[in-house]
Amino acid sequence: MLSALIRNLRTIGAAALCLAAASAAQADAWPSRNITLVLPFAAGSGTDTTTRLISQHLSQALGVGIVIENKAGANGMLAASYVAKAAPDGYTLLVTTNTTHSANPYLLKSLTYDPVKDFTPIARTGDLPFMLVVNPEVPAKTVGELVAYGKANPGKLSYASGSSSAIVSGATFAHNAGLDLLHVPYKSSPPALNDVMGGRVSMMFVDILTGLPHVNGNALRALAVTTKERSPLVPHLPSMQEAGVPDFDISSWQGYFGPAGLPREIVTRLNAEIRKIIEKPEIKAQLATLGMDAFSGTPEQLGTFVNEQLVL
Repeated sequence: MLSALIRNLRTIGAAALCLAAASAAQADAWPSRNITLVLPFAAGSGTDTTTRLISQHLSQALGVGIVIENKAGANGMLAASYVAKAAPDGYTLLVTTNTTHSANPYLLKSLTYDPVKDFTPIARTGDLPFMLVVNPEVPAKTVGELVAYGKANPGKLSYASGSSSAIVSGATFAHNAGLDLLHVPYKSSPPALNDVMGGRVSMMFVDILTGLPHVNGNALRALAVTTKERSPLVPHLPSMQEAGVPDFDISSWQGYFGPAGLPREIVTRLNAEIRKIIEKPEIKAQLATLGMDAFSGTPEQLGTFVNEQLVL
């Protein structure tokens, strides 16, 4: 019996070594085919646009094609759940924001994924500030005028949202300014923005990249940015705090994640390539024109950051 047990242990040990070798070989051979980046937002959103820019350079660095797959809806749960259930082989990754990994755990009663346990952090790439835009027919050219109008006409103003970050921004504005605002949710920012421009909704908090072309085309009026400091992209706009709304400092961070169990070798390679791209002055400048404050960091820093965001 003892000899049989020893033989079994040897067999198990050999099998484990084979599995480890196969896993290492798979990581060494990575990538050997196209990589899919899954986004929880529609095409044309700020995250979509910045990701497409970065992915062009990432594709060149890795020597394989990169496919962008937009899975908008359910406040980002569709995309996050899809990647959480994907094989941890480095070919299906999530590019997301605080919508799925910071806001949803507080906004939604039940999640179909765990923002910490179901993902492997890879790299944080930057922040995207928001700005408050209104339909031009709204009788307000400043945040102060908007607040005054809202208080004089309770229940008349509404705000659209295309992400959890926009929901948080709108709810924070209503609370901090003492306004009664009707919330109108959408699957993503572009259709929400269309209804604000069409006059069906009064206002919206939207990333600068998505909203600015419509502001420049006079289809929307911009009143303020959501960060504590003014944005260099729209330096004429005051911050919400400058405009008189206390304790308002909101932006949308952006990061890359893989499914839980992603091999360390793949994480290290992806992080190194993404950081090289982000740290190039010309790429930083391009991302800045898209409204993104780009910076790089380690997988551990992103993991710690997400955990800190989830602590009340």
